[in-house]
Amino acid sequence: MMIARLVQFALTQRLLILGLCVLLIAAGSMAFRQLPIDAFPDVSTTQVKIIMKAPGMTPEEVESRIVTPIELEMLGIPHKRILRSVSKYAIADITIDFDDATDIYWARQQVTERLTAIARDLPPSASGGLAPITTPLGEMFMFTVEGPLSLAERRSLLDWVIRPLLRTLPGVADVNALGGLVRSFEVVPDPAALAARSVSMAQLQAALEANNRNDGAGRLGAGEEALVVRIEGSVRTLDDLRQIVIERRDGGPVRVGDVAQVRIGSLTRYGTVTQDGREEAVQGLVLGLRGANAQQVVDGVRAKLAELAPTLPPGVTTQVFYDRGSLVERAVGTVSKALAEAIVLVLILLVLFLGNLRAALVVALILPLAALATFVLMRQFGMSANLMSLGGLAIAIGMLVDAAVVVVENIVTHLAHAQSDSGTRLPRLHIVYRAVREVTLPVVSGIVIIILVFLPLLTLQGLEGKLFIPVALSIVFALAASLVLSLTVIPVLASYLLGKVGHEDPWLVRLAIRLYTPLLEWSLAHGRSVVVGALVALAATAGVHP
Repeated sequence: MMIARLVQFALTQRLLILGLCVLLIAAGSMAFRQLPIDAFPDVSTTQVKIIMKAPGMTPEEVESRIVTPIELEMLGIPHKRILRSVSKYAIADITIDFDDATDIYWARQQVTERLTAIARDLPPSASGGLAPITTPLGEMFMFTVEGPLSLAERRSLLDWVIRPLLRTLPGVADVNALGGLVRSFEVVPDPAALAARSVSMAQLQAALEANNRNDGAGRLGAGEEALVVRIEGSVRTLDDLRQIVIERRDGGPVRVGDVAQVRIGSLTRYGTVTQDGREEAVQGLVLGLRGANAQQVVDGVRAKLAELAPTLPPGVTTQVFYDRGSLVERAVGTVSKALAEAIVLVLILLVLFLGNLRAALVVALILPLAALATFVLMRQFGMSANLMSLGGLAIAIGMLVDAAVVVVENIVTHLAHAQSDSGTRLPRLHIVYRAVREVTLPVVSGIVIIILVFLPLLTLQGLEGKLFIPVALSIVFALAASLVLSLTVIPVLASYLLGKVGHEDPWLVRLAIRLYTPLLEWSLAHGRSVVVGALVALAATAGVHP
């Protein structure tokens, strides 16, 4: 039998097994540190979003001139599941969902190719493109910029100082700047002045566009050297705007300052951010890449903001009001606490029922070893450590010791018999091998049956599958690892750690037997009453269940 040969190999190569056990501990510890950590599994589909801006357009115009042409162009993309859109004032939001197995980069390439083909048919004022590679659950960190600055100054600080630094962090898809005032130069035409100088709005607009750029003016030869001539014509100050010449006449040039008021203003706002219902605020929103380690992203953002704090203007700070890391820490802490409590309770019960501290410790070692093996398998299968996957491991804690308890208990029994039988001269390893081989079939059958119970969860699809498949996989990984370890590592550890064992059952077991034996005898003598009582209890349960 293959399993018997595995047990025999483990006992004959004990040092090798112990060495592999040490490697498992190292690999499991490394895998746990490298596992992506999040509060919950990513339940979003493969999704590509298109954001288009069209200043001044009403929702009806956005729908007819931007959304409809793009939707028609996106029809027929392979593996597309859902195409939906939202048309707002000056903004179009188009979302395309693909099959779960679709590669996100392939999907974005398909959308980009079709969007490029339709770009020439869109209004000239429309701009935008694909949104960052993130998910609806990608909002990981939110903060406000506080201090004795105006809304425009805080927004400029966020746009030009804080946001560029945060976007360089690994795992950050984008940093959205919300609220405040985006500083701009405004040219407000004076209709009377335009009419007096016979200048049209089109001429004013053309002059502004033509005189707000830098350009190259060729080269000048100087011996063996060539000097590059560059003209800087981009607008930097309000005076630059005022001095732009619209046209020249006999009376002199007509400048922008002659026909319009030039001032500092802000871009048109489509919404605001309020803080505590009192005043407006400037908010930064950090979006994580799809599949990024949420804990690492949040830690990186915290460190970067702390590093940036001394360089901000006096009195200016960043106040965090949402931090995914806190949620992750609470979720992982909850599961870790449950795991620790379960391990302690299991160890106590093992000592009470086995009546041997060494035997209890040998069985208890299956818990960390199986957990480390589970982390290795989770890493290999691309799973993350979250409330569902770690919760599955916590659920399996009580079942992980089943095989080890049976193996160790039978080893203790055989060693006790060997010690009491003066005629027995079998080697210690041979006794351990016989004890393990006796229970191999029931142990394997029991664990495999439990694994089969959870396999149907792996067939779930959609949202249910993304939520419960990590639970089922972590339980299956843990149980499979505990079975292999119970037939290899546990016998080896028992052969080293179990010395002389007692001949009597522990007092708690003896007490349980004394209480159970009369009940068993009565049940065997009144079999019909027991069956009827069980059926009545089943019927009562069915009636209570909704």
